[in-house]
Amino acid sequence: MLARPRAAFARLYATEASDAATRPKKIRPKLHTAIVLNRSPLLTRAPSPFERAFYAYQARIHRALHNPFPYDFYFKQGSPLEVRFNIEERRRERRAFGVPFGTVKPEDRNEATELMELSLRDEVDQSMLRIHEADTENDLTNLNRKGQRNLYLMLRTNEDGKDVWRFPTGTVEKGELLHVAATRRLDDECGRNMDTWVVSRNPIGVYHPPKPNAADSDPKDVVFFYKAHILAGQVRPKESQYQNFAWLTKGEIRQTIDEEYWHGIKDMLSDF
Repeated sequence: MLARPRAAFARLYATEASDAATRPKKIRPKLHTAIVLNRSPLLTRAPSPFERAFYAYQARIHRALHNPFPYDFYFKQGSPLEVRFNIEERRRERRAFGVPFGTVKPEDRNEATELMELSLRDEVDQSMLRIHEADTENDLTNLNRKGQRNLYLMLRTNEDGKDVWRFPTGTVEKGELLHVAATRRLDDECGRNMDTWVVSRNPIGVYHPPKPNAADSDPKDVVFFYKAHILAGQVRPKESQYQNFAWLTKGEIRQTIDEEYWHGIKDMLSDF
């Protein structure tokens, strides 16, 4: 009674062993890590014409509906501060709504008002230029360029006999965690003369570089991307491995790298 089940189990195990012996061995891919080093915008983005019109419209509504400021409570009557406030408030009203309707002759002006207007005429607030010297000179290595945009570090290296632009990339050693490898490669390839912050231990993207001349038995390459921010300092890449570096916007990166690499990284970059 027990001979048949034993024979069936023997045949089953023999079949599984033979299948395992004939099954091809999986080839582990080569792991790489890359750092998307970002310099955040330094300036507030300039509003579009629609945004400027919308904010001006909202400011006029707010000024038309707000309660008048009790200046007689805060300023002594006839004091220079009261005169200054009235002049500035009148300017703000005319800037928002224009000249009052029915105004034929100028308002009565005393000597204190005229002197205060002359002093205010010299106190013109001049904002700093929003275009840096690096923008006019087209210095791509300067961190102060394109203050309203996100910039990303790109390194020029030699790959298969061609000069290409890539993010800082390196291999992962045996037993090394991915985020540790990414931080280590960033310090090794870009120097320790900058303060950086890796945002997370989790990658923001993965890329499979094409290998047209590789055989089926060759291991494939897998690149995990990690996002980081530069807080201070400047990049000093290895001269033996990289020819140059640049801080580029997303649009400039699109014009610099090849099509295959662009489709692998474009969704990791900010449009602004």
